[in-house]
Amino acid sequence: MSLICPICQAPLMPSGNGLACENRHSFDRARQGYFNLLPVQHKNSRDPGDNAAMVEARRRFLDGGHYAPLAARLAALAAEYKPARWLDIGCGEGYYTEQIARGLSHADGYALDISREAVKRACKRAPQLSWLVASMARVPLADASCDLLASVFSPLDWAEAKRLLAPGGGLLRMGPTRVHLMELRQKLYDEVRDYDDEKHLALIPPGMHLAHSETLQFPLQLTDAQARADLLAMTPHGWRASAERREAVIAEPFEVTVAIRYDWIVKTQSPRSQD
Repeated sequence: MSLICPICQAPLMPSGNGLACENRHSFDRARQGYFNLLPVQHKNSRDPGDNAAMVEARRRFLDGGHYAPLAARLAALAAEYKPARWLDIGCGEGYYTEQIARGLSHADGYALDISREAVKRACKRAPQLSWLVASMARVPLADASCDLLASVFSPLDWAEAKRLLAPGGGLLRMGPTRVHLMELRQKLYDEVRDYDDEKHLALIPPGMHLAHSETLQFPLQLTDAQARADLLAMTPHGWRASAERREAVIAEPFEVTVAIRYDWIVKTQSPRSQD
């Protein structure tokens, strides 16, 4: 086990039904099976992260299979890299985590999210993983302990990612391209804001480099009103757009473009990567 105490960074060891460090900081395992390693002093609010309604909307939409090709490609890429230990940073309700875990059955898997509501549901999907409520800016795993980090539609602390990766390990990042959900955005806004889907590459720290990139694009028919409502609820567009525009989107079936970019960003194996 590579878990460290979120308070003092000492190694965490099994203790009764939970974990404890040498400085007597202890953390119980929740009855659902996860560990809450988010101390109250590290919270920005009482219940940070996605609330129960957002988590349920995402669960319904993803379990409906709408993004199944995205998850299948992510899992295939992760399996290609054959990590001994991996972590899903910002796992949400665990849909993508479960897909990755199926292809890495012999690896040591961890998953975390700052949302307790999300992790509470996620840990039922793959009980064999170590599920954590924790901050992405203070990941409670030891330095250089991971061979693969998965970051799916999630913000990322690049310095923390570099710290966690073993030399030669990599970050598998999955995020939207500029045309992702374009038709939905056109329905919601008078002017659709363009963005550079390579912007994150400028944030890659010294000692890491882009080794592979690919995109996956396909049309998605949104014929079910519940699916349209759930897609709105699980994206930032659900609260940015006006109520009138949201209602119009839910009212009528339409086709939307799904367009996702996958990047494999590797930590250099030379000693200089630790500078």
